[in-house]
Amino acid sequence: MESANIDPVASEMSQNQPKWQGQACADLAGPKADQIWPFLEDFFGLDKWFPTLATCTPVEGVSGQPGCVRYCAGFRTPVDQEQDIGGGTEAAATLNWTKQKLLSIDPAEKMFSYSIVDSNVGFNSYVSTVRVMPKEDGCRMVWDYEVEPVSGWKPEDLDQFIGSGLRVMAERMKEALLGQANRSDSGTDLI
Repeated sequence: MESANIDPVASEMSQNQPKWQGQACADLAGPKADQIWPFLEDFFGLDKWFPTLATCTPVEGVSGQPGCVRYCAGFRTPVDQEQDIGGGTEAAATLNWTKQKLLSIDPAEKMFSYSIVDSNVGFNSYVSTVRVMPKEDGCRMVWDYEVEPVSGWKPEDLDQFIGSGLRVMAERMKEALLGQANRSDSGTDLI
């Protein structure tokens, strides 16, 4: 895995601007926070849930233990350029990737924080907290983030990227729970 090249001019410019902060939420009717949390606390399993993420592999440490690092690659972002190839449009061939370090995890509160420690998508000083909270009719997933301004992005690009990603994650987790319930109802044990 390669290290990202950091543009010193862009880095200096972003240090003079306030960090971008945002929050995305996804409400799930039915599933309880206790049912969703095991999916989230599997730090090395993000590729099962996040849209367009092709891989999430361990780099170091034990999943769920502070200090562990995952490598995530193959995701698309709202700012990925499209190029015209033979009359049709196809995504640019750039493979987006990040290395993410688990900073803290609290199973009792059903939350964890992580930072992006290296990437080729321009995220500097990115820190995020993800949590799942109970609601009367199910649960709410919340993803808070803060990052230095990203060259070529607008804050709404990042809001859209995280918000749509979280909504897809929530739906995939809900479907996984329904699949587990259906297998249990049919007498098939889960392995």
